[in-house]
This record gives sequence, structure tokens and C-alpha cells, in this order.
Amino acid sequence: MHIRDLIQFLTELSENNNRAWFAMNRPRYDILRGEFLALVSSLITEIAVFDPLVAACDPKKALFRINRDMRFSKDKKPYKTTFSASILPNGRKKPSEGGGPVYYFMINAAAQLQFGVGEYAPPPLRLRAIRKQIAADTPGFGKLLKERKLRATFGSFYEEGKLSRPPKGFAADLPHIEQIKLKNFFVWKGTELNRDAPEEVTATLLTGFRDAYALVAWLRTVALPEQCPV
Repeated sequence: MHIRDLIQFLTELSENNNRAWFAMNRPRYDILRGEFLALVSSLITEIAVFDPLVAACDPKKALFRINRDMRFSKDKKPYKTTFSASILPNGRKKPSEGGGPVYYFMINAAAQLQFGVGEYAPPPLRLRAIRKQIAADTPGFGKLLKERKLRATFGSFYEEGKLSRPPKGFAADLPHIEQIKLKNFFVWKGTELNRDAPEEVTATLLTGFRDAYALVAWLRTVALPEQCPV
């Protein structure tokens, strides 16, 4: 993958976020998207070594579209200025759709590689199921929190939206109550890209994803939403 070309394209797109410019530069986009698809395909194969379930992921379905959904947004720019993908066994559902834990990454116009693992903003039914599993599996969740590689690479869970009080139905003195208050069971990291070393992208992502596999494995012990009535 040509990192310099991708960053240049995303930078120009951020400055010319309109359909006319994109149409003129569509051949560049198609080449870069093809390279990004090859990267995702390679990642799926490599991740499957330690997480065999993702071997079934369709790389084309893992890629996010560059077109923005503007229906409910005040920002009417038609295109995203990132290339991103979400790798999970079925290769379809986004984290917010309750499809279970994912391996997510994106490259932006600022030459940053950002990646995360777990479930970001799961829908209410799924969120409640995760919270109930924490309360029911105190030893298992406690072991997850002590995972050395997970802590060293990512630190703590992403705390955006964390509740100030325990959610309804959960006592304040429960073990791991601070984690039960979370709305995201997701770890996140960002790093600057070396534009001259595309191989570092794959290496960085694989190391981070492998370090977070314990979180993926634990989240998979939580039944999916249709199996978890409130």
C-alpha cells in the first residue's frame, strides 16, 4: 500500500470535498481502495491465526464506504476523509449494531493510524447483556482487567459517555461497578504513520489486535442481543 499516495489523496479530498473533484480523481481512489482492500484481506488471514473465527470475514464487506450518510447530519460534505475497516466474523455489522466485538482501524488525512478492539456504543439490549455478564462473571472479568498485554498496549477502556451512577438494576457495591458504568467496551490507540514504511501498518495492527484478543474472547461469552431479553 502506498502510504504517501493515500495521505495525499485524503488531504486533497479534505480540501475539495465535493462530487466534482471526486469524479475527476476517481481513478486515484479506485487504485488506493484496491490497495486498502488487499491490506484488509492480508490482515484477516493474519488475525485468523490467533482468532480463527474471523477467517470467514469478507474483506469487501469489512470496508467502510467513503460516502457519508448525510440524511441526519448538518455537515453536508459528501465524503469521509478516512479509509477504514471493521473486521469481525460475519464481516457486516458495525460495532453499534450489536454484532459482537470487532477489530477496527482507520487511516486519516493527518497521517495517523488509529485502531480499536471491542464493542463501541453497543445498542441498549447488547449493552445490558454485557453489564449483566460482568456482574455474573466477576472472576473472569477480573482476569481480563489484569491482562498484561492489553493493559500495556491500550491502558483502560474507552470512557466516553460513562455513567456517573450505576445503571438501573445494578447495586453500587457490585465488583467492577466502575466498568459496569461504561457505555463502550472498547480499547483504542493512535499512532503516527511512517509514510515510507507501509509494512509497519500491518505489523502495528497485528500486534495491537493480538494484544486485545483477550477482550474479544471475553465479549464473545456474552450472548448476542436476540438471545438476551431485558
